[in-house]
Amino acid sequence: MSNTLPHQLPDIRQTQLFNAPIQKVWAAVASSQGIAAWFMQNDFEPVVGHEFHLDAGPFGKSPCKVTIIDPPNRLSFNWGKDWTLTFELAERGDQTEFTLIHGGWSAEGATEFGEPHEVVRDRMSQGWVGMVQKLGTYVQA
Repeated sequence: MSNTLPHQLPDIRQTQLFNAPIQKVWAAVASSQGIAAWFMQNDFEPVVGHEFHLDAGPFGKSPCKVTIIDPPNRLSFNWGKDWTLTFELAERGDQTEFTLIHGGWSAEGATEFGEPHEVVRDRMSQGWVGMVQKLGTYVQA
């Protein structure tokens, strides 16, 4: 009997402490304008079930769907055919701890462009480091 369950790869997790109040960080991750400032152009709305697109430039527009909105602590959406992106915020005095979780990776998986998840995951893990730093610069300005 063969095991047909896909082998899951670990989620990408990035946690950073920002010198910014939680409402400011929430506005940056839970609004179309905020997301565009540090991540990608989009037509996001903070409404569960809202379908929107992230404009990935040369990779085209990725379909997304909002799955969780819990202001100002948690937001989650499906991204493309496999991924889930979650933003978690926690108040730490007058600072905000921000955690990005990019899940949905499997060893057998491939993107819409045919690239293996294992390859893309490594590249995106590195990319998220810069993105989270960019978010930090944006909210701490």
